[in-house]
Amino acid sequence: MSRLPLTLATCRYDRTEALRSGEVRVEGVDLNLLTLGHGREIFDRMVGGLEFDASELSISEYTALAGRGNSPFVAIPVFVSRVFRHGYVFINKKSGIKSPKDLNGKRIGVPLYTQSAALWVRGHLASQYGVTFKGATWVQGAVESADTHGKPSAPPLLKSVPIEQNHSGYSLDELLARGEIDALIGSRKPASLGKHPDVARLFPNFRALEREMFVKEKIFPIMHLIALNRGFYERNRWVANSLFRAFVEAKRLAMARMRYAGSLNTMMPWQLEEIEEIDEVFGGDAFPYGIQANRPTLEALMRHMVEQNFIKKAIPLEELFVPTPGAMEH
Repeated sequence: MSRLPLTLATCRYDRTEALRSGEVRVEGVDLNLLTLGHGREIFDRMVGGLEFDASELSISEYTALAGRGNSPFVAIPVFVSRVFRHGYVFINKKSGIKSPKDLNGKRIGVPLYTQSAALWVRGHLASQYGVTFKGATWVQGAVESADTHGKPSAPPLLKSVPIEQNHSGYSLDELLARGEIDALIGSRKPASLGKHPDVARLFPNFRALEREMFVKEKIFPIMHLIALNRGFYERNRWVANSLFRAFVEAKRLAMARMRYAGSLNTMMPWQLEEIEEIDEVFGGDAFPYGIQANRPTLEALMRHMVEQNFIKKAIPLEELFVPTPGAMEH
């Protein structure tokens, strides 16, 4: 019996390595796994050109498209990228920002206003600290260069927000150090942090805050999910469950390797001790797949998407993903 050709694009992760190497096979599928260097490139090629049968995709872009109806994508509840975000709010010390509410009325740099990382940061700041961003201006651009951050095709917000494109000739990192923006919210640490005396984190104790949020609310922000071209899925509905099961198995193997004490698989000297702490906090799996284990995080995502005018109303979680019987076990 012939196998279904399927091209899947992702970044390189330990949890997908067994798919890339062929150690894990997708049942019924002849997998062509493209490993690209940056998520933004994958998103732009998938949303802008439908170049892949399936790919990693920004959860905010996917949900915004789903909220408009007739989305060209469906998704399975596999969350390959998650990052806590309290540590990704940076300020210029001369801006007068001493507390989160001081961000109101400021000029804030951001790679993309619609970026999942920025969505989560604004959601944390609003729900935990009462930040409204009233009077704030958002300056969009790349953090490391004077260019744009990719070429996104995300749908427009339902309500306009003061957004300027950075045409200064400087990167957002440079603008922050120069004091030409007051703060920067991004997905990566700017090079000026630790090198320029005026650049600092808003939350120096970010790790403690992130742990506290998870312990209290069970929220571990999701950045990227796995989406399928709707036309491809409609012709091959069985493939969603095959993909889900393969991603689960690949993650299981990665977790086993991570815990092997004979030789560390990363250059982290205290890797095994870190794993003990992670297991204590997350109950043995910090990257669960499926809906139920991620319900608090997904429900928070929906609240933020509505509050920030990405979608009109929350999408029921069972409608956000296609039926994947294997997901019911996770």
